[in-house]
Amino acid sequence: MTTAQTAPAPAMRLRELAFAAACAAAVRAAARLGVPDALGDSPMTVEDLAAAVKAEPRPLRRLLRTLSCHDIFTELPDGTFAHNEVSRLLREDDPNSLRAISLWCTEPWTWDAWPRLDEAVRTGRNVVEDLYGKEFFPYLNEDAPESADIFNRAMTTSSVQSARDVAEFLDLSGSSSVADLGGGQGHVVASLLDKYPSMHGTLHDLPRVVENAVPRLREGGDLADRVRIVPGDVRVSVPVKADVYVIKNILEWDDESTARTLRNVREAGGPGTRVVVIENLVDDSPSMRFSTAMDLLLLLNVGGAKHTTQSMIDRLTEAGLVIDDMRPVNPYLHAFDCHVPG
Repeated sequence: MTTAQTAPAPAMRLRELAFAAACAAAVRAAARLGVPDALGDSPMTVEDLAAAVKAEPRPLRRLLRTLSCHDIFTELPDGTFAHNEVSRLLREDDPNSLRAISLWCTEPWTWDAWPRLDEAVRTGRNVVEDLYGKEFFPYLNEDAPESADIFNRAMTTSSVQSARDVAEFLDLSGSSSVADLGGGQGHVVASLLDKYPSMHGTLHDLPRVVENAVPRLREGGDLADRVRIVPGDVRVSVPVKADVYVIKNILEWDDESTARTLRNVREAGGPGTRVVVIENLVDDSPSMRFSTAMDLLLLLNVGGAKHTTQSMIDRLTEAGLVIDDMRPVNPYLHAFDCHVPG
């Protein structure tokens, strides 16, 4: 039975970190093979699992042995393998599935980009344009449609899972309208409209994004008569008037783009408007290893960055917003509750 080491000596810890790509690749391989979905509630032999996913038993055992060392799957004394709390998250049908996000973080372009991290640190520029001759999102949509699909599914998964927390957290009593800027497919605004039955909402994002808005918000949906879908780019303008603007996980571009977006919001709302900015932070979170890794990935692909508490405060105050409160939404997201001064 495979057992995970605890508190390895410094030299072994560094060796493990240097080989960390093997663990990421193993997670990706298991997800793509469909191992988590083939393994049900009862333990299975490697031979039966291999037959189910059309793989060779001996290499599959090596893959599962590696993953179980990292507490992904459990190897039992009789040599069979069973699910644990972590491996279940790789199942497609798990309500909290992280399968799409795990694939997104290990897409082919990431293996091209990570070796150039020193170049990105040296220059402060993303490396994707040098690798593929175009900016990241045009590359995804034009040259890597499978990766683009994985990205969209990962963002949807993340939005669905966080929308419930955001809606529960936000007290919008006394407000009659809310606009979700850069709101993707509209999971947050849908959750807020569910919470406040008399409220009207607006979803504002790029045309190619909002055309895939959740069916509830589109014509024929149960929320359609209470929501407007407005295509556009918040960095260009915010053609939306609302009592409250929600901006979640989109202020990760360069400082100029962030400043332009916040300026557009301030001008659209006018004095007294409430602006709630929700972001991951890299200096106040129990998920520092994940959030700092995502911070480096943003540097590689779009030249962006996750915020520290102070950098977010600086961006908001420089944009002319007054910060009224700052609190965690959940262990991974923080909300900066602001208003436009009169």
